[in-house]
Amino acid sequence: MGVLEGLKPERVFYYFEEICKIPHGSYNVAAISDYCVSVAQSMNLEVRQDEEYNVVIRKPASEGYGEAPVLMLQGHLDMVCVKDAGVDFDFEKDGLNLVVEDGYVHAKGTTLGGDDGIAVAMGLAILEDNTIEHPELEVVFTTEEEVGMEGAIALDTADLKAKYLLNLDSEDEGHFLAGCAGGVKATSFLPMSCASAEGTAMTLHVHGLVGGHSGSEIDKGRANANILLGRLLFELHEALPFCIISVDGGDKDNAIPVDSKAEIVVSDEDIDEIQSLAAAFQEKVRSEFHVCDPVIAIDADVRAEGGYEVFSMALTEKVIFMLMQVPNGIQTMSADLPGLVESSLNLGVLETTEEGVAMTWAIRSSVKSLKELMKDKLRYMTEFLGGEMTFRGEYPEWPFNPDSKICALCKKIYEEQTGEEASIEMIHAGLECGLLSEKMPWLDMVSMGPEMHDIHTSRERLGIASVERTYNLVLTVLKEFKNYCN
Repeated sequence: MGVLEGLKPERVFYYFEEICKIPHGSYNVAAISDYCVSVAQSMNLEVRQDEEYNVVIRKPASEGYGEAPVLMLQGHLDMVCVKDAGVDFDFEKDGLNLVVEDGYVHAKGTTLGGDDGIAVAMGLAILEDNTIEHPELEVVFTTEEEVGMEGAIALDTADLKAKYLLNLDSEDEGHFLAGCAGGVKATSFLPMSCASAEGTAMTLHVHGLVGGHSGSEIDKGRANANILLGRLLFELHEALPFCIISVDGGDKDNAIPVDSKAEIVVSDEDIDEIQSLAAAFQEKVRSEFHVCDPVIAIDADVRAEGGYEVFSMALTEKVIFMLMQVPNGIQTMSADLPGLVESSLNLGVLETTEEGVAMTWAIRSSVKSLKELMKDKLRYMTEFLGGEMTFRGEYPEWPFNPDSKICALCKKIYEEQTGEEASIEMIHAGLECGLLSEKMPWLDMVSMGPEMHDIHTSRERLGIASVERTYNLVLTVLKEFKNYCN
């Protein structure tokens, strides 16, 4: 018996559980892509799979809908892989450990992948059910959305006929999206320059942060562990001498990092002062973030005495300078849409390798020129310090469309079914709608989805009742589509 057996809609949760058995983190999507292809083939539906493992499945219109425009249902196959410290779990080969609790589905100790596995499950359930009334459907599952939308960038749309798009990659029920930010992944690299040092090694550890999605939750005022580590290193550097062995924090550019470490070498006589300064820093940042990040922890643990290879003094200065000076978090707010973050960036990954120190940001903006400004700031600072800046996975913004027909239809049906007011909004997060609208500029699009919380963290959870309401809404949209969208 499946963990989700008995939850409604039954076939949606059946497919969701099957998906969760298949490892499908970004860059590990071949198996889940093949699974979707096999499901489509078992239904005798036309299907194609490309080299990036994108999947396109076509289903002819049901009786009476042959004259309606083609509708695309779209979601992505990959998930963000984050687990709690100490959890014995391998995202490359283990299926998720699902839990049903207090009206939600979550995974034990890891991300759930409701973003965007629930879209794939809904799509497969719709394709399977021949009693559903619907126009001709193009069900499109893309890959590597979470690492720069690389699947959507590579997707060949030449044979796609859809005029309308229902994207199922949102996590706020009743909020229908008609626009999104554009973005790019930016990596600054400072080449390694080494020296030798003798003394006692210590680990500075920033942890206990809340974290979250670097787009939809950048406005929550939460701390960034990599930025806090930079502040801590600066304060110690101002007080006493030390050498850095390594700096490492975060594992996803689009997740606000919750954990960051520096390995340093100090003189024995400075250990007590470093621990005292770290404790004082902890109290300071807890006070600063007492509402949004109340349990930030700063540890300064002693390791072993010996000889170590460390950063040169020049590289130490550059790393601390960079971490202290780089822009991070919200940069501008929209004047057109009150409350909307207009531009931001998140230092999601800090990594030391044999070659050097890399810092990776997720940059987002609904205004192209502001995205370019943030790129220029990072590039100028990096090159000034003798480093190299690279950008990849750039995707366009999706301009806000308040006159969307399919958005209005979704809003109408939601309000009829729930008796609650819905809203049409723009989101400060990247959606594949921007790329698809660039390739297919005639598309009228909406993004929607069921209630989800804390995506991209191990606290991610999916509302069971909301999935049922959202699925019923989608089925009603398919049924009424021909009368409102032409």
